[in-house]
Amino acid sequence: MNDQARIAQLRQELHLHNHYYYVENAPRISDREFDELMTELIRLEALHPELADPNSPSVRVGSDLSNAFTQVRHAHPMLSLGNTYNRQEVENFYKRIQSDLQGEDFLISCELKFDGLSISLIYEDGQLIRAVTRGDGVMGDDVTDNVRTIKSIPLQLQGTDYPRQLEIRGEILLPWQSFNALNAQREAQGEPLFANPRNAASGTLKNKNSKVVAERNLDAYLYYIPNGENISDSHYESLQKARSWGFKVSGDMRCVSTLDEVFSFIEHWDTEREILPVATDGIVLKVDSLSQQKRLGNTSKSPRWAIAYKFAAERACTKLLEVTYQVGRTGAITPVANMAPVTLAGTVVKRASLHNENIIRQLDLHLGDMVYVEKAGEIIPQIVGVDTEHRAQKGAEAVRFITHCPDCGTKLVKYEDEAAYYCPNDSGCPTQLKGKIEHFISRDCMNIDSLGPETTDEYFQQGLIHTVADLYKIKVTDIAGADRSREVSARKIVTAIAKSREVGFERVLFALGIRFVGKVVARNIARHFRHIDALRTATLDQLLETEGVGKIIANSIISFFQNERNVELIENLKEAGLQFEIVETEKASDTLAGKSIVVSGTFTHHSREEYKALIEAHGGHNVGSISKKTAFLLAGENMGPAKLEKANSLNIRILSEKEFLEMIGEA
Repeated sequence: MNDQARIAQLRQELHLHNHYYYVENAPRISDREFDELMTELIRLEALHPELADPNSPSVRVGSDLSNAFTQVRHAHPMLSLGNTYNRQEVENFYKRIQSDLQGEDFLISCELKFDGLSISLIYEDGQLIRAVTRGDGVMGDDVTDNVRTIKSIPLQLQGTDYPRQLEIRGEILLPWQSFNALNAQREAQGEPLFANPRNAASGTLKNKNSKVVAERNLDAYLYYIPNGENISDSHYESLQKARSWGFKVSGDMRCVSTLDEVFSFIEHWDTEREILPVATDGIVLKVDSLSQQKRLGNTSKSPRWAIAYKFAAERACTKLLEVTYQVGRTGAITPVANMAPVTLAGTVVKRASLHNENIIRQLDLHLGDMVYVEKAGEIIPQIVGVDTEHRAQKGAEAVRFITHCPDCGTKLVKYEDEAAYYCPNDSGCPTQLKGKIEHFISRDCMNIDSLGPETTDEYFQQGLIHTVADLYKIKVTDIAGADRSREVSARKIVTAIAKSREVGFERVLFALGIRFVGKVVARNIARHFRHIDALRTATLDQLLETEGVGKIIANSIISFFQNERNVELIENLKEAGLQFEIVETEKASDTLAGKSIVVSGTFTHHSREEYKALIEAHGGHNVGSISKKTAFLLAGENMGPAKLEKANSLNIRILSEKEFLEMIGEA
């Protein structure tokens, strides 16, 4: 057998063994035998790069290369489901279906509602060609490279009777076992824990390093086929067919014909879900017939033929031992309840976030209280009540919120309209300083991935870095060790720091850690002011013209630049070569020169961000709120009624998507 034939044979065998192991949970060969086959395949593929295949089983290990996600429009919008939390609303849904179908017989497909990240998989001729997240339901992120690492998702379909073009949708999940292992690893490394498997799955799938994705062992269940009528009129039967093609479809689906059977299914899984290997938060009920689904139709947000029943959060009672306080990187003080261990939703919990002083007051917490704790998938649950009738001691000490920072001793402050207290010593509080550095190097900011919390803490304790600007002064000799035993890693770190100088202004601004300025707001501010000096001298009114910026954020920005240490930090970062202005791109035209334009609503041909980029490319200026200076309002569907009303009151011109595209010559 020649190498080409052997490669084809190995790929086919490994695809099958992946399916047996990860979908059917019935491996047919040992791990060692599997590894030997994979090693042989990787060796042969290295010898024959001309035979590369993006769907080879060898891609399951992922790549160290960074993935930049692009947005893709869904062929069919990914609608969200309407939620219900009680039996009466389920009954109302069932009776509405009866009424809308005018008494015609129908079946309900009862399914577990998996708590993960929605995904759309596209296959052509049995090969996976694209995987797209739900996004806003119209546009999603292309995460194909990362999805290829998920072993329960087939890269090549089995059999021969699958459609030439197939879209199937489902949920990407992080199993409990993988979730607990991941959080244990993060805790050991001093990194913040993921709140629940859903957040962990979402963060993992959006990781720009597919090798990291592969290491976290994501899973997937598929549950819907758009245009499934080409397979069967029965939603249930079409999924059973998909199972034969290699897809992981839940074996716990049931088709029922009565309301009593629906309630029986709900009651069964309200308790039995605790034994499942993945997180679930409810039941999905769907009319089984696809022709009936089509007749029932959709609202603008959700299908009329389906509904999600959400399980009530589990509750337990335990003793409050003490309240401790944590300092965040922005100086926010978070109270944490430390409790006697109690089992809740299958895990032992000892801590619960109390969020802020208002929650403590509302609960009237006293040390030694018996407290009620709820957990709806959260790993750090919350206290929702106190058993005051059985308060251990009538003279028990009430919980009082602290007045000074537990880290640096600075008197805490509270900002207008904010529930949280803050330590204002943002340039001297050790926890905040280290938090700012960790934020600065994170993936969404400067992406200095060779540094981690433990390493930055070590450098901080050594006095090597005090602010983020000190990172750019580090030399290999500073961190290689006296015996130069760490020279390789030192060079890697210094190289990664140097590369971060290429990061654009939008992310640099976010990396500065200005209080209340998140990633999206930082991007809007950078695009609005375009240069750090323009932002530094901006007035309150000018800041408020930026989309997403209210008075709290605007005042925080002004306060940030009034601090001489922050101004000095920016000057030091400028000298280090960081990007503090938007790099001008060649304009498409001056059609919109001098015009201030507001974009609102959802669109068919481009996303809102794409339209904002088009406005800038044609010389225009994006603003977030309507004023007399607004040239026109670009209005999509479902735009805010307040903006429409204000535009009409000021006689501001309102353009449709079609009219705007005609204006810039892209109709």
